[in-house]
Amino acid sequence: MRYIYWGLLLGLLTGCVESDSKKSLLDGELLIEQKCARCHNLDMPPKSYENEVAPSMMAVTFHLKDFINSNDPSEHEGKIVAFIKDYVIEPNREKSFCDKASLDSYGVMPSQKGKVTEDELEAIAHYMYETYDNQKMLEIMQEKQRLASLSLPERVLEQQRCENCHDRHKDKVAPSFEMISARYDKKDSQILIKSIKEGTKGKWEGKVLPMPGFKKMEDKDIEGMVDWILSLEK
Repeated sequence: MRYIYWGLLLGLLTGCVESDSKKSLLDGELLIEQKCARCHNLDMPPKSYENEVAPSMMAVTFHLKDFINSNDPSEHEGKIVAFIKDYVIEPNREKSFCDKASLDSYGVMPSQKGKVTEDELEAIAHYMYETYDNQKMLEIMQEKQRLASLSLPERVLEQQRCENCHDRHKDKVAPSFEMISARYDKKDSQILIKSIKEGTKGKWEGKVLPMPGFKKMEDKDIEGMVDWILSLEK
């Protein structure tokens, strides 16, 4: 009988550990992309686009933080998480905190029952609360203003970490920008544009590290960098 008791206890404890482990593995950021991005814009600040079918996730979260109050600040997040878990499964107009114009424009969201679990919703809701934050938004806007104040070469050098490999004057693991300017003329700008976009290897003697392609860089940034490089003193 004693062995049966300990076996049952061990089984219960193991089940609890497995349950806690599964919860800890839930990634709110990954889940929100999988479950919510089809309708909601997840950017902060959100990008505007035509024919959007739902408000941005930032707008949703800021709205809930404004309208769901708590006398105890430590309970605020829990209240919002509980609302999201309930509303996403059983949404209706009366529960919604959206203004009438938004509800008329977007309509009430369809129930996600069977498409998302309670644990997944909890992870998503916590991620929303922590990510879409006024202070974080302020810091993002301040950083955007700082970057906008830089010249194009300064901004690109910083954002793309070009100076990890290149220096303006000195030869490093990659040729200096002045060395590149000395080799190429204005008529060669398309060669350099292609090199930045697609990457290069073996063009410079003694440089064994290949240069990766910067496929996600905007064309205006690539063209601006090429113009700047070619303008350097030869």
